Amino acid sequence: MEYIRVTKENIEKEHICCAISNNNDIQVSSKKAWLKDRFDDGLVFLKSTERGKCFIEYIPAENAWNPIEADGYMYIDCLWVSGSFKGHGYSSDLLNECIRDSKEKGKKGLCILSSAKKKPFLADPKFLKHKGFEVSDEADNGIELWYLPFDPNEVKPSFKQCARHPHIDDMGYVLYYTDQCPFNGKYVPLLEEVAKEKGISFKAVRIDNKEDAKNAPTPVTTYALFHDGQYITNEQMNEKRFLQRVSG
Repeated sequence: MEYIRVTKENIEKEHICCAISNNNDIQVSSKKAWLKDRFDDGLVFLKSTERGKCFIEYIPAENAWNPIEADGYMYIDCLWVSGSFKGHGYSSDLLNECIRDSKEKGKKGLCILSSAKKKPFLADPKFLKHKGFEVSDEADNGIELWYLPFDPNEVKPSFKQCARHPHIDDMGYVLYYTDQCPFNGKYVPLLEEVAKEKGISFKAVRIDNKEDAKNAPTPVTTYALFHDGQYITNEQMNEKRFLQRVSG
């Protein structure tokens, strides 16, 4: 498998793997706009040369859009290999390149979000454990911060206090999200529309800057749905799934 690094110079012509191929689609345009603004913060987006979901996205933890304390570490936003790409060692290829690059840049290690049991849109804990990662912190909602130190004596990364106990004061359904996940560009407006049609109390809070992301009331900032103050899920939903959850 050959890989290519997406940069400011080539992003307009490159397919970004996890979204629709049409560059005019809001899912693609919102994600590419988010990436463009992160490259100057040290973000790396490495993907397969073939079209499909096979890529890794990582950034210095100081610039990660998550409420974590992990200075000196590299934070992996997403490591995604799916479909026909699974089972060929591509996840290891991408992770190994991240490790090599991070060591070359003098980082203390890597960190990434996961959970005790596999959750949608989070790293597989079995894969992380196999690769030597360990849990360094856990929030009340079961989201865990895993890390791979390059020196066993390094300080463990941790969640900020605001993320350890995910809870908000607002009633009804409240969704915190960023443009980091391309699916939000399409599905968040659809949820807003169907909630309005059905008379469901729903508010979408778009996190549009690093400071707000680092002080969010949830470890997962790409998508975090609350109901009556309680955290529900980080799984992106279409209108049907949302209505099923509301009625269930």
